[in-house]
Amino acid sequence: MDSSLVVPAAIIGAYLLGSVPFAVVSSKLFGLADPRSYGSGNPGATNVLRSGNKKAALLTLLGDGAKGWLAVFLAKHYMLPDVAIGLVAVAVFFGHLFPVFLKFKGGKGVATAAGVLLALDWVLGLATLAVWILSATFSRYSSLGALMAAAASPLLAAMMWGATFQMLAVGVMSLALIGKHWGNLQRLLAGTEPKIGAKKKPR
Repeated sequence: MDSSLVVPAAIIGAYLLGSVPFAVVSSKLFGLADPRSYGSGNPGATNVLRSGNKKAALLTLLGDGAKGWLAVFLAKHYMLPDVAIGLVAVAVFFGHLFPVFLKFKGGKGVATAAGVLLALDWVLGLATLAVWILSATFSRYSSLGALMAAAASPLLAAMMWGATFQMLAVGVMSLALIGKHWGNLQRLLAGTEPKIGAKKKPR
């Protein structure tokens, strides 16, 4: 391939990989209803968990995280420039948020962002995951854990790397993730946000 096309191809490939809807795929594998038809309607692991099938939720979580990790890992493995790695990270994340395979109506990106961060720097990834897990465990609100982790990630990246393009990419993902959780934030403030494991009837 022409070297001038490598970076654009990597970005497009990352977006398409991010667009793979593991919530829908895992639900079909386990014979469950489409996750967009119940609960929050979000095609993500937390909503799949509301079906009561923990294995399907775990597969969704791992799949969504793995696609974020793989895209960035490959970009680093093939020694793309730092700017390109940052763009690949953003592309795979936005592929999950706005997937072409689901008419651009995707998940909220927590697991995919975690995979991206682990591939960029495992220390950053684990630190952000710790914020997510601790916040979600003690509050029993997955959305609060996501919001806390999103707010923490660019601060942690800045402390570790300084002002770099990859830190900027983490900041962009953080803002997008918070934006995707804006409705959750409103429900948290109103006391109407469902807790982890709470079931809702199919719509």
